[in-house]
Amino acid sequence: MYWYSGKLIQSNTIELAIDDPGLLYGATVFTTLRVYHQSLAHPLTNWQAHCDRLRHSIETFGWQLPNWEQIQQGALSLISHFPVLRITILPNGCELITGRHLPRDLTKKQKYGVKAWIATNYERSLPLHKTGNYLSPWLAKLAAQQHSAEEAILVDEQGNWLETSTGNLWGWRDNCWWTPPLSAGILPGIARSQLLEWIKQHCPVQEEPWFVDAVDTFEAIAYSNSVVQVIPIHTVIKQHGEVIQKTYNPYHSSLKLLRQLYIA
Repeated sequence: MYWYSGKLIQSNTIELAIDDPGLLYGATVFTTLRVYHQSLAHPLTNWQAHCDRLRHSIETFGWQLPNWEQIQQGALSLISHFPVLRITILPNGCELITGRHLPRDLTKKQKYGVKAWIATNYERSLPLHKTGNYLSPWLAKLAAQQHSAEEAILVDEQGNWLETSTGNLWGWRDNCWWTPPLSAGILPGIARSQLLEWIKQHCPVQEEPWFVDAVDTFEAIAYSNSVVQVIPIHTVIKQHGEVIQKTYNPYHSSLKLLRQLYIA
């Protein structure tokens, strides 16, 4: 079941023209949101922020604007079936909305954390926009899994940490939360924006580059996105599988603050 161009369709296939730029070049923009209590109006769903992100990218690329009422209608048609929606917009303004369930092991990862792999030479295309050309992060995550890691950490040419293949990074030290700045070339995550505003109400937070020699100073690190909320990272392995000397505490008390945002 999915919604495409104003219609709810009962199928697992879609028909696209063979010269569709979304098919040929990944020329789409998308956003993925978790719907809380089956309500687009719930503050944690943050519906308007997801629509605003789509609008910003569409206007930046000069594409045709979609029918926003039609998009909302499609989302409402699916939220009784799926807690997670992905809204994709094609250059001609057509919308494709698909749904999925939460990962089965999400609670386990949130509690115990995951292992991450440093992914060099995986540069994300147009990092300030969430485009359908997501090949590089997808390949990075596949490579991480080949090293028995659940996530990949993308880095710049100097090896500075940027973000994971699916989310934004958070680190705790000196009684302060730290996250890489947007100027480093990372995705402006919706969950990142929510967490920034939440943290600022309770403790200091700094948006600074994560230089290679600084990441070992963190007591705890985690990543966030709109679907998984916050997941700690307990171990980081390098390109060829060797473990970085310092591991991180997935049970650190500082993580409680990040999680409190999602207590609804």
